Amino acid sequence: MSEGPAPTPGTPGKPRTSPAPAAASCPVSGAGDGPVPALFSWEFASDPYPAYAWLREHAPVHRTTLPSGVEAWLVTRYADARQALADQRLSKNPVHHAEPGKTGIPGERSAGLMTHLLNIDPPDHTRLRRLVSKAFTPRRVAAFAPRVQELTDRLIDGFAGRGSADLIHEFAFPLPIYAICDMLGVPAEDQDDFRDWAGMMIRHGGGPRGGVARSVKKIRGYLAELIHRKRGDLGDDLISGLIRASDHGDHLTEAEAVAMCFVLLFAGFETTINLIGNGAYALLRHPEQRALLQSSLAAGETGLLETGVEELLRYDGPVELATWRYATTGLTIGGQPIPAGDPVLVVLAAADRDPDRFGAPDTLDLARKDNQHLGYGHGIHYCLGAPLARLEGQTALATLLTRLPDLRLGADPDELRWRGGLIMRGLRTLPVEFTPSAPRHGG
Repeated sequence: MSEGPAPTPGTPGKPRTSPAPAAASCPVSGAGDGPVPALFSWEFASDPYPAYAWLREHAPVHRTTLPSGVEAWLVTRYADARQALADQRLSKNPVHHAEPGKTGIPGERSAGLMTHLLNIDPPDHTRLRRLVSKAFTPRRVAAFAPRVQELTDRLIDGFAGRGSADLIHEFAFPLPIYAICDMLGVPAEDQDDFRDWAGMMIRHGGGPRGGVARSVKKIRGYLAELIHRKRGDLGDDLISGLIRASDHGDHLTEAEAVAMCFVLLFAGFETTINLIGNGAYALLRHPEQRALLQSSLAAGETGLLETGVEELLRYDGPVELATWRYATTGLTIGGQPIPAGDPVLVVLAAADRDPDRFGAPDTLDLARKDNQHLGYGHGIHYCLGAPLARLEGQTALATLLTRLPDLRLGADPDELRWRGGLIMRGLRTLPVEFTPSAPRHGG
């Protein structure tokens, strides 16, 4: 819900879940052993990991043409990925790209939302991150835990008595939306509007940019008006904290405050949707691991839950590629020269299954130690909202497995579809079945 991950609309072009031709390829060092696997096809979306394994082995820094027509370098090995994520010669500012309008979140430029942490470099990034960190503190996240639990139970109450549900639309999607709205200080009567706008971004994320851009403009107008109201009536919410934040007399400007609220809202909600959705799906596909976690939770332990969520982030995380970076000068990654101006996309999903860094990388091991995955990025752009996402993921999965102990898939895995887009990885739906249970009336 912050830096590092960004919403699916960050990548234009056709939905990745529709069949598409293989991406065009350019010569790269280390390429060999047959043609490059087809990227961005429906089959690739369902399971990209074999293609990423091929790239790691044969073309670890690979230039390709994205569905939008933009050419970019894909970085797939763990060591190269860590280097690229921390390399300040790779700018986050789209002005360094020849076609900046084809990258980034649709509509953010026309809506005046460019001055947020995903689009800027030091020293502006340093100043803004310091100011935002004064408001978005670990203490604020920790104090929010009871509210996350309350929202989680309330959502489960909505379908617990029915014996079936779609975990994406009825649980994983609304939970982070309502949670971040509460934290920001969006009034309860306005939160369903946010849910509608967020839904439009999800539905149109991998396709035409117009639908997303309209949602972005609505959100921008609403946030500007809400921030204006709160300046005269500060509360104990994140927007009020952003308004109060100062550093040696330096405050967020109106435009910066709106842009920061926007990215805190939308750069995180889909990340957490996919963390919960992908995590639940992985547990349902690995009954032995799921049983270990349920036994641990029943014993009142939290250690396996904590390491387990980190492993789910590594194994099939919510963010497939880190957000856009642009070479400000010629540089070399993994032995491959990168010309100035070229976009670079770090493939987190590939790096986090690199056998040179992780033993048995294609195996889900909830007790995995030394799990320094890149799911929340690395370096100065490490995800600011990682503590909140972890809190929501741990709470959601633990409560699901405790309250619905015989949770099971309600559809054949081959029938499930993954959403379009390039940056994010998440299911469109996740049908489940379980023994009906009574709601908890205190939720």
